[in-house]
Amino acid sequence: MSEKIVAVRKNNEGSIVEMKLSSGQVVGYKEAQQMARDGQIEHVNLIRGKDNEEHLRSEPDGDPTNNLANLPLF
Repeated sequence: MSEKIVAVRKNNEGSIVEMKLSSGQVVGYKEAQQMARDGQIEHVNLIRGKDNEEHLRSEPDGDPTNNLANLPLF
């Protein structure tokens, strides 16, 4: 069964560093990227940014409230 990201933890610069999944498990950003690659997290995509690094992004659905940056903090 796939997980969903339900909350995020940000560092002092406002970057997401950890994610809480629907199971309650907390994973780091890199682990979440790998889980997304493996199809273990729903509703996220990996994109290559201008910095040539991979970044997690919510699937575009026109609803800004479920974007990763707008999820509740934990």
